[in-house]
Amino acid sequence: MLKSTSSLIAAAVLLASCAANEAATALPETWPPLGGEQPASTGAFDPAGLEALSAAMQGYVDDGHVIGMQTLLVKDSKVIQHGSYGVMDVETAAPVSDDTIYRIYSMTKPITGVALMQLHEEGKFELDDPVTDYIPEFETLKVLAGENEDGSPKLVDMERPPTMRELMTHTAGFAYGLGGGDYVNQQYREQGVLASPDMQTFIDKVAAIPLLFQPGERWYYSAAVDVQGYLVEKFSGMSFGDYLDANVFDPLNMDDTGFYVPEEDYQRLADLTVYNQEEGKFVPMPTSPETQSPSTTPFLFRKDTISFESGGGGLVSTLDDYARFSQMMLNKGELSGQRILEPETVELMTTNQLPEGVGIGFDGTNRNPEEGERHKFGLDFGLISDPEAMNSPAGTGTYYWGGAAGTWFWIDPENNLFFIGMIQRFGALPGEEADFRGRSGELVYEALEE
Repeated sequence: MLKSTSSLIAAAVLLASCAANEAATALPETWPPLGGEQPASTGAFDPAGLEALSAAMQGYVDDGHVIGMQTLLVKDSKVIQHGSYGVMDVETAAPVSDDTIYRIYSMTKPITGVALMQLHEEGKFELDDPVTDYIPEFETLKVLAGENEDGSPKLVDMERPPTMRELMTHTAGFAYGLGGGDYVNQQYREQGVLASPDMQTFIDKVAAIPLLFQPGERWYYSAAVDVQGYLVEKFSGMSFGDYLDANVFDPLNMDDTGFYVPEEDYQRLADLTVYNQEEGKFVPMPTSPETQSPSTTPFLFRKDTISFESGGGGLVSTLDDYARFSQMMLNKGELSGQRILEPETVELMTTNQLPEGVGIGFDGTNRNPEEGERHKFGLDFGLISDPEAMNSPAGTGTYYWGGAAGTWFWIDPENNLFFIGMIQRFGALPGEEADFRGRSGELVYEALEE
């Protein structure tokens, strides 16, 4: 199975039970309250519209697009819709549940950005500082300027070093290696940049590979957020994981979020599935010790399989943990008496930081997330600054991202709501792409009556 699907896995990584509407209750100290009975009131939402949302998400399971899914819609600090559909484990048929753990991949990136901006609040750096002030290894970076006649890369000097702002907006010039046939992306793959055994090795490898373009020229999804994780360590004097525990996860009671799954909790980790052409369905990737191999190790999230703590895609989490993070952002940096960021920092992170005329073409999961005007980018968040022009039903200022295994979320300050979807799959049914983000967004805003 792995041999027949290896190319599909690589392409998917590039893209980075019944429904239950839970009780709509006021925000308590131990939030969110995912257990409860059917809501007596859904407030601003049409109940029939919410049923349509639940039916559509259940339909993705019934039609074989995923083996399991969870969704959460929160407005005005109240759980409006909480859906659990299908199973998390193919072999045991265990249903998804509120303690199911998911690989969130690039939904790690906004968390990394929050950590780095905490250190910005402490005065550790300014956004327009050159990155080379803090990572001198990058001072000799070259820039790709095409190919010579013999196929070798044509390299030029940087016109200037990238800034911290550019590092946080994917405009610094770094590549990723998850795709692209150019020399730079090829080097990321050949050098095993994302499989580096530690942070310093990662930085050294990045420093030895040219930039894909001059800093500030354009937006290109990149390994820049892993660089941010390195800077969190350098500025704080702590390991990246320890810093997140002390300054984000513990204060927010995000008890199940981290860079690996403890052995005692491993049965709660959802199967990661991949489409298998021979079987004509999604099948789980092997995770047992007997079936571990170099091709499966990166997907295991066991303590002994983690190379370095990746700020770009290394975290696992649960639906309720990521809900705490999302509500904190919606609350302008605070949750249950714990202030994580100042309001002005949240505003800065969720305001467009791209140069004039530059937009993005990726949402953490899919290429070209919407037809129409390209979305903008804040600091480690995609941004819908003009919903009408961007062909989006969301409110102005909605920010979002997603993960390679299909997880997605958005936070809509204008309507005081957020939505999270959790799945675990690589690939798609042949000829039947499922736009989880797009469809859930349509149904949420169709149901919203205000």
